[in-house]
Amino acid sequence: MKTKTYCLILLFTISFSVDVNAQKRTGFEDPDFSSLNKYFTDLLKKNNIVGGQLWMLKDGETIFKDAYGVANIEKNKPMDESAIFHWASITKTLTAIGIMQLRDRGLLSLEDKVTDYLPELKKVHNTYGSMDDVTIYQLMTHTSGFRGSTWPWRQYDWQPLNAQTWEQLEHTLSFSKIHFKPGSKWMYSNPAVTFLGRIIEILTNDDFEYYIQKNIFTPLGLTESFFDHAPWHLQDEVAQSYLFDNEGNRSKAIFDLDTEVTVSNGGLNSSFGDMSKYINFLLDFDDNGLYEKVLKRSSLEEMFKPRVKTGRDTEYMTEWQSLMFFMEDFEGMKINGHSGWQNGFHTHIYFDTSKKIAFIVGFNSTGPDNRAMDRQLANHIFRNYFKLLYE
Repeated sequence: MKTKTYCLILLFTISFSVDVNAQKRTGFEDPDFSSLNKYFTDLLKKNNIVGGQLWMLKDGETIFKDAYGVANIEKNKPMDESAIFHWASITKTLTAIGIMQLRDRGLLSLEDKVTDYLPELKKVHNTYGSMDDVTIYQLMTHTSGFRGSTWPWRQYDWQPLNAQTWEQLEHTLSFSKIHFKPGSKWMYSNPAVTFLGRIIEILTNDDFEYYIQKNIFTPLGLTESFFDHAPWHLQDEVAQSYLFDNEGNRSKAIFDLDTEVTVSNGGLNSSFGDMSKYINFLLDFDDNGLYEKVLKRSSLEEMFKPRVKTGRDTEYMTEWQSLMFFMEDFEGMKINGHSGWQNGFHTHIYFDTSKKIAFIVGFNSTGPDNRAMDRQLANHIFRNYFKLLYE
């Protein structure tokens, strides 16, 4: 197979091989990937990023891979394809798929009251009505009125990052409130997804992690994906993450993070290779024969439909909340995705089901300007690569 390799003579900068023939097979007309390599490298250098990767997929093929920097400064480990990232809130999409699996099996309805499964939520202060008014659908669309932050009670480094058990979280419910009438508007909520994960555990008698392993990871062949602490055989591949303050000072973030009771909204760790398999499942491409057993295509398509506007629009795009995924209309292109941001890692997946194209990006360091950099990169790829498929 003929390949084309781009190499930059920069400290710890690597570019993977790119299959040029794959571009021709997919009809993606030879875009300037050398230009994308330079753009990505320059962007990460400018923003003082320690390490990152960018992959682009089309019709089941990985048509571009790029890596920059290092996975671990202290170990002098270059960033490469084996590096395992923490995907943070992208975990929420797995939780939502788990809920849809249970819906399709007749074990719940999206319109069910959350208190039918979690009666302890009746302790939450709600000036807008009864807690029985909150539904699973509202948890799935971030319209439930629950607070945004996962764990707002951490004041010191020695305190736990998150609630460590469901019982500990339950004790905080009487100190929590509903912020608006459920269903009336959108507000991103981490606790809402923790509640969804708890519902999965109650209905299946499985720990959340084990349920997702059995019902998503195994049938999709995700062998380099896990929650929280790495298995022994993958520990050396876990990337270290780093934090930068406003003055540019760097510090090491928690290594091998345990997300504890909040695992269902942010505990996923995975290689880019496994994430590409997950994206191909979402795009319904390269089916290994088990996709329908993970989730029916009609149910996935239901998840991608826009439900409520988030109000986070920009000059170029309008954003909608779907069933846990986000859909943005970027200059006429309908693109689904989700981001992750936690413990120094910043990740994003974007995919267009109509054109069978996607890109995956991740950084192992977080500074003041990461969100702006992430948006700048997305705009560049949408306009210069995705747009080719719409003309």
